[in-house]
Amino acid sequence: MSTLVGTLLDGRYRLEELIGAGGMSTVYRALDLTLERQVAIKLMHREFADDSDQLERFRREARAVAQLSHPHIVSVIDAGEDQGRPYIVFEYIAGQTLKARIRSGQIPIPEAVAYAIEIARALGAAHARNIVHRDVKPQNVLIDAEGSAKVTDFGIARSLDEEGLTADGRVLGTTDYVSPEQAMGQPVTGQSDVYSLGIVLWEMLVGSPPFQGENQVAVAMKHVREPLPDVQVRRPDVSAALGAVVEHATSKRLHRRYAGADEIEADLEEALAIETARAGQVTGEATSVLRTLPGPARSRLPLRLRVPTWVAPALALVLVLTGVLVVIMLAGSTHRGTGRPAPTPAPQRGAPALVGVSLAAGSAHDYDPLGDKQEHPGEVSAAVDDNANTFWSTETYQSSALAKAGVGIYVDAAPDVLAQQLRVQTDTPGFSAEVYGASGAHVPGTLPDPAWIKLAGPVTGRAKTPIDLDTASGPHRFFLLWITRLPPGKNSAHVNELSLYRTGPGQ
Repeated sequence: MSTLVGTLLDGRYRLEELIGAGGMSTVYRALDLTLERQVAIKLMHREFADDSDQLERFRREARAVAQLSHPHIVSVIDAGEDQGRPYIVFEYIAGQTLKARIRSGQIPIPEAVAYAIEIARALGAAHARNIVHRDVKPQNVLIDAEGSAKVTDFGIARSLDEEGLTADGRVLGTTDYVSPEQAMGQPVTGQSDVYSLGIVLWEMLVGSPPFQGENQVAVAMKHVREPLPDVQVRRPDVSAALGAVVEHATSKRLHRRYAGADEIEADLEEALAIETARAGQVTGEATSVLRTLPGPARSRLPLRLRVPTWVAPALALVLVLTGVLVVIMLAGSTHRGTGRPAPTPAPQRGAPALVGVSLAAGSAHDYDPLGDKQEHPGEVSAAVDDNANTFWSTETYQSSALAKAGVGIYVDAAPDVLAQQLRVQTDTPGFSAEVYGASGAHVPGTLPDPAWIKLAGPVTGRAKTPIDLDTASGPHRFFLLWITRLPPGKNSAHVNELSLYRTGPGQ
C-alpha cells in the first residue's frame, strides 16, 4: 500500500503518508492541491472495487456521513473515483486516536466522561438522521490538537478476515465492543451504538476492554453471555453514579439499556458534574465540556468551577459588603437562621395561618447512618437555596428498593421550633418517606434511636408535598426527611427544596 504514496488522485489530491489500513480500505494523509490544505483520504482496495455490494456500501458511507455536520464528527469534504477505485475525502485531524490515548496512561475520570459525552453527542446527531455507526470503538475516535473527540468511520462494512463478524451478510463491528444483538446477527439500532459506547467508557476508565478470548468469536460470545465486570471494582475511585451509567449502557437486555444517545448523554453530564465536584479540579477536555453542561448539571459544580476566574474575587467582595449590611439590619433581631424564610403558603379554610421558618444556608445535612455516612454532602445546600432547579440527590442504588432501611436529609432549625409542616419539592416524585424530629446539641447518630421522634409518615413524595407534622412531642431542632424507598423504576431520588413552617403569631 505504501507504493501509492505520491500518487495523484483526479489531478487534485496527492497521497503523502499512509496513516491507517482496514479490511476494505486504506487511509492516507494527502494534500489538496486546489485549496492547499491537508486532508485524509480513504481509498478502497482494488479487489473490493469490483464487488458491487462492497462498492455500494462504500458509496453509502460517503452519502451518509456527508449529511452530518457536527463538531464531534469528522466531516466528509469530497468523494470520487480514480481509475475505477473510489475514495472519500475527510477533514484531516492532526492528533491521535482515543485508543492511543488509552494506551498512553490512565485517563483521569472527568476527562474520560468528557470524551464519552462528546461521543454520545456525535452518535445522537447521527441517530437523528437514522444513521447507526455499528462500529463504535476507540480506534474510530480521533482526539484533535485541541483535545476534542471526533467520531469517524461511520457505516464501514468489514470482512470476516479483519476483526469483525459477518452474519446474514451484515458486518457486525469489532468484537471487543460489539453489542449482544449485533453478535447474534439481530437487527441493529442506535441502542447497539450505546452499548459500544458503554464498553468504550469502561475501557477508558480501566485501561483495557472488559472481555478477552482465544478469538474474536469467543469475545463476541462473552458480550452475549457473561456479565460485565464491575467497573468500580477495577477502578474504585469511580463514583456510584458513573458506575450506574456504565451498567445501564451495557445492559444485555434492550429494555434495560438506554433507549438512545440522548439519554446516556444526559446521565453522563450529571456524572461529569459529580466527578468534577469529587475531584475538586479538572484539566484537559473536561474543562471544555464543563462549559457546555446544561443548568441542572452545572448546578452540581462548586461555584469556582461554574463562573469565570475573575468573578470569584468580585463576588467575594460583594458578599462581604452584603454581609456587613445584613449584620446591621439584623442587629437585635431574633429571627432563626440566616436564610430567607420559606414563602408563606396560602391559608386553608379553618386552619391556622402558617409562616415560613428562616433556615440558614448551611442548615441542611445529608444523613446516611446505615451506609458509608455520606450521601452527596456537597449538594445539600441546594435543598434550601430557594431554587427549585437545583437539588440534593441520594446516591445511585441498584434498584428502587434500598438495600437498607433508609437514607435522608435533615435541616437544623436551631433554636428549637414547634414546626407544623414540612414541605418537600422534588423532580423525582414517587419515593416513600417518613419525617422525624430531634432536639439537643447534636443530631442522633443512627435511626432508629429514641432521640428521633416520628412526626409523620409514611408518605409518598409528589412534585410538591406538604407534610403535616405531629406537634405533641413539642419543639425540635432537627427535622429529618427519611427516604425508605426510591421512586418506582428509578435508582435515586432528588430533593429540590425543603421548607419548614410554624404557626403564625397570635395563633
